Amino acid sequence: MLEVYNLTKRYGKLTANDDLNFRVEDGEIAVLCGPNGAGKSTAIKCIAGLLRFQGNILFDARPNKSLEAKRSFGYIPELPAPIETLTVEEHMEFVARAYKVENWKERADELLVRMEMDDKRTKLGKELSKGMQQKLSICCALLPSPKTVLLDEPLVGLDPHAIKELKSMLLELRDQGCSILLSTHMLDSVREFWDKVLIMMDGHIAAVRTRTEVEQSGEDLEQLFFSITEGAGREPA
Repeated sequence: MLEVYNLTKRYGKLTANDDLNFRVEDGEIAVLCGPNGAGKSTAIKCIAGLLRFQGNILFDARPNKSLEAKRSFGYIPELPAPIETLTVEEHMEFVARAYKVENWKERADELLVRMEMDDKRTKLGKELSKGMQQKLSICCALLPSPKTVLLDEPLVGLDPHAIKELKSMLLELRDQGCSILLSTHMLDSVREFWDKVLIMMDGHIAAVRTRTEVEQSGEDLEQLFFSITEGAGREPA
């Protein structure tokens, strides 16, 4: 489970995230969406432990910056950053050693095949295209079989096959009890598999809905998004 309490992130006088509170349950895919500049990527980076922040973030009741927590989550950033001088296969080995993954080669082989990277094993990070870098980032993040996965605009730059495979992987992880938080502004890309939506505006969580609540209201995800972001805005706490 991912728990976020009173997350606040300021850059000088600018408040990028203002007192965010939400949870992503085990076996749940939560979508974090909002207009450009709403604070989505900042929140993801704080949760991943890449930025200093005020508040508390827990993975399975452990602080997000603790070693135990770091071993239990995978992070797929918006901009992949492979190590230029390592091959694809060496990236996988590096992650396996860092996370102490036993018998990792079979899992690595499966991920590389599914992402159509099996024939790129000897390619250096600097030789990969943007799409291939993103595929490698996905393989590295999922290799340790994390209990929580954070994804920041993960479908950008992927080809149709990779998009299909990533969606299948996320559904498999959800079925295994994984907590998944996915930041995106491409609502069509998550239409078929989200469980909870968190809509951000101006650094706040403006609305939270489950899929059941949205379906019972007669709305769809896109209608809800525009009713919040172009309508009354933030709902009362």
